[in-house]
Amino acid sequence: MVLKIVFLFAATLVAFWISALCGGGASLILLPVLNLLLPVSVIPFSLTIGTFASSASRIIIFKKSIRWKIFFWFVPFSIPAVLLGAWLIRWVNPFYLQIFVALFLLANIPELFRTKKQQASEEKPYPPFILAMVGFLAGLISGITGAIGLLFNRFYLRYGLTKEEIVATRAANEIFLHSVKLIIYFLLGLYSAKAGWIGLAIAVASVVSAYTVKFILPYLSEYVFRKIGYGAMVASGLFLFFNTSQNIIQQDHLSFSQNQHDETTMNWRNSSLVLEFAIDDGLEIERPITPDELPTALKTRYNELTAQYDRIFLEKVFKFGSKISYEFYCYRNSQLTKLEFDE
Repeated sequence: MVLKIVFLFAATLVAFWISALCGGGASLILLPVLNLLLPVSVIPFSLTIGTFASSASRIIIFKKSIRWKIFFWFVPFSIPAVLLGAWLIRWVNPFYLQIFVALFLLANIPELFRTKKQQASEEKPYPPFILAMVGFLAGLISGITGAIGLLFNRFYLRYGLTKEEIVATRAANEIFLHSVKLIIYFLLGLYSAKAGWIGLAIAVASVVSAYTVKFILPYLSEYVFRKIGYGAMVASGLFLFFNTSQNIIQQDHLSFSQNQHDETTMNWRNSSLVLEFAIDDGLEIERPITPDELPTALKTRYNELTAQYDRIFLEKVFKFGSKISYEFYCYRNSQLTKLEFDE
């Protein structure tokens, strides 16, 4: 366990250095590491302890660069969303939200190839309702996963802030979220002693990082700062996607196999789904069913067919923009006859 804490401390130090240089995102960088150390339900608690310490130290260092207009629109809408997000932890699997976050981060790939002139032309202040919307979404996702940094980096980068303003304003916005989250996690019992110690290790490393990075930030140009920001988002998205995908595969027993009709079947939890795409019919999702799941009229038809065939396999078919239908795979003397019926 000691070696794991040392590794976590080193990873946190590097993550918060990267975080400061690109405006945020240490939490998302650390998520895959914490997935190896803690149950998913208490990871937000550990991350919040660390990110609270990081935000507090950055506010002290860069307090003169805080953009208060963003703060006053962001925070009031983010706090109720944090309450909702923390409540949803009991009902929402964070792994699936992490996949969504990963895809959102990967959407920044085109930004890596934009020129300095193209980036500058897209930078402009957002209207207040956009600030409020971003605050709400940040609070909601932060309440569920404990991490928001890189996810909303694009918002800060496109607002036209300087690198110091991004670091300072983000810290001011998020420290209130972290305070509320810690209270909520305690009230809901979403914490543990182990998660607390790991959170303290993250906190110490984040403070060390905050005080050392102030000597690096002045040497970065605004253009390089933004390139690092977008690069960190894409890299974190890739890492988070592959790491979380593996966790989902193990947790939900996700696998692919061939069924008796030589179709590729996706097995998820206790269900099996078949995905098909045809030029004429488009995308179809098929699910094996039992005779009891057939509509009344088709049960009668099924009973009639059982006298004619050795065995019959049934599938329920969902087509986008079409009615639900049913497929009967009827076998007699090893010969297959496929019948289709609308609901």
